[in-house]
Amino acid sequence: MASVRVARIDRGSIAATLGITPGTELLTVNGRQLGDFLDWEFLSADDELVIEARQPDGASVVYEVERGEGEPMGIELEPPTVRQCANRCEFCFIEGLPAGLRRPLYLRDDDYRLSFAYGNFATLSNVRDRDVRRILEYRLSPLYVSVHATPHDVRQVLLNNPKVPDVVAQLTTLAAGGIQFHCQMVIVPGLNDGPVLERSLADLWALGDAVLTVAVVPVGLTQFSHLYTGRSMDPCAARTLLGVTERWAARAVAARGEPWVYGSDELYLLAGAPLPAAEHYGDFAQIENGVGAITMLRSRVTEGLDGLPRLDGQRVGVVTGTAMAPLMPPLLDQIRGATGASFEMIPVVNSLFGPTITTAGLLVGADIRAALADRVDLDLALIPAESINDAGLFLDDARFIDVRESLPVPVFPSYFFVDALR
Repeated sequence: MASVRVARIDRGSIAATLGITPGTELLTVNGRQLGDFLDWEFLSADDELVIEARQPDGASVVYEVERGEGEPMGIELEPPTVRQCANRCEFCFIEGLPAGLRRPLYLRDDDYRLSFAYGNFATLSNVRDRDVRRILEYRLSPLYVSVHATPHDVRQVLLNNPKVPDVVAQLTTLAAGGIQFHCQMVIVPGLNDGPVLERSLADLWALGDAVLTVAVVPVGLTQFSHLYTGRSMDPCAARTLLGVTERWAARAVAARGEPWVYGSDELYLLAGAPLPAAEHYGDFAQIENGVGAITMLRSRVTEGLDGLPRLDGQRVGVVTGTAMAPLMPPLLDQIRGATGASFEMIPVVNSLFGPTITTAGLLVGADIRAALADRVDLDLALIPAESINDAGLFLDDARFIDVRESLPVPVFPSYFFVDALR
């Protein structure tokens, strides 16, 4: 029998009152079998529950629950087993990782449950009929879908998977049941740009309101991308791709009042084109996909200037990736004017992934050490907070606390500069 297991119980909660303990297996809710966290999330939403469980000592128990509307059970579940990707995309970032990093970094998830719960992109290539029924029953919307191309033969090549299902048919079925999507297309020059991109956008447009947004992202490669055999995205190709994206966006604004299709920040930078204003991105639905992140940064800096303290005479170093180097001076000038401090931009080439990876959030602990090891002239330094995970680790497993203690200057992680300076 499938089950889910309790990891933690909140003090004073309903679960604590019932005597549920960590390690307890939750088997059914109101007669429905539990298979994973989604089943628990949706089936336990009722105010009256009958929960069949197995205690850590193996004893069977039935809990009967009556609770007030919206009162939480107070149960945190153990992490689910993640459904892994069966594709072999040449441009997959996991395939561009060097050897020797911590094991979780090599996990290639392709899980529609995580797509709904956390906004992870999934290809839907491993979704079965029973999964479709579940998506529709639980109304798992919106989903984040890696489409890449809608022509089936091209998508088979892109995903390097001859068994991949027809994504247009999948999206059509789910859309008929009220499911909506945020889609992305990673563009490989000569494969899914040009006429293929035009057809893909037309197919997604034809799904109407079901497709909420489409992100167009240029293929990004590290020095370890050993599978990739295609062309890289050069400035000329980026400008052509951006032209297609902006033409479709203009059509969408005229017809639907919003751009609908968005170029990633990296696409604008590669093309040497100015980034759109904040109004272009609406609610920034794909900011985690690098769509509008720089514009959001600019907005946050402008909005936060009034709350900054005076730092007259202080010298502040700002460590960043090479992609941001041309864009940083105007932002730092704004902060300089508000604080009286002097700011020095410190662009860093990524030592782990190579010079083609220019994003600040992928800098590693070794990069921070190298950039600041001898900077006794600085009063403080800001580093990209996105480069550190919730456990305080950089991608090269260096601990932030160790990196900070090894440097001669106080170091502060920052998302948008003014947050740390406050």
